[in-house]
Amino acid sequence: MNRAMSWLVLEPRPPGKRWLVAGLGNPGLPGTRHSVGIAVLGQLARRLGVAESWARDRRCAADLALAPLGDAQVVLLRPRRLMNANGRSVARAAELFGLTAEEVYLVHDELDKPLGKLALKLGGSASGFVGVAVGVLTSALAMPRLRVGIGRPTHPDEVQAHVLGCFSPAEQELLPPLLERATDLLLDHIRERSQGRPMLGI
Repeated sequence: MNRAMSWLVLEPRPPGKRWLVAGLGNPGLPGTRHSVGIAVLGQLARRLGVAESWARDRRCAADLALAPLGDAQVVLLRPRRLMNANGRSVARAAELFGLTAEEVYLVHDELDKPLGKLALKLGGSASGFVGVAVGVLTSALAMPRLRVGIGRPTHPDEVQAHVLGCFSPAEQELLPPLLERATDLLLDHIRERSQGRPMLGI
């Protein structure tokens, strides 16, 4: 982790709101359906102008990037742990930045939604999503979650290969607009909440 990142982490909370957005997935496996949360985070980093500003933080086993958004600050988190242990990185980063569960957004794939469908859920269960549940804060169920549909295969035995597999060429054509819409949804939601406006799940 570079000195600038260390200084930013240790500084008091900025005057505006601070939010953390964690893109969940498996490090080293870009382009797979299970890592679509990381793909959304990459698009968010590009939109915020911090795609070249990632810094490794060994304390939370993740890459971090900080970006201003109006009067607020957004902390982008890309865990270096495997999906089922992503929650430990999220919990540690939330502790380092002094954030509550309500100030942490999780972005992850969703089997029960077709590719191209998005849902921003405020609170509720982890819906069997192990990476969300394992090692996260005890108040994890309060975390807003952006669920990105990847579709469910017909046969249950095909689920593991499906989630760990790469998007097909036809699916890859749908990804750029999907990542843009996911980024728009996150940014609009964070802006509204930064201004103190209550937001419902979408």
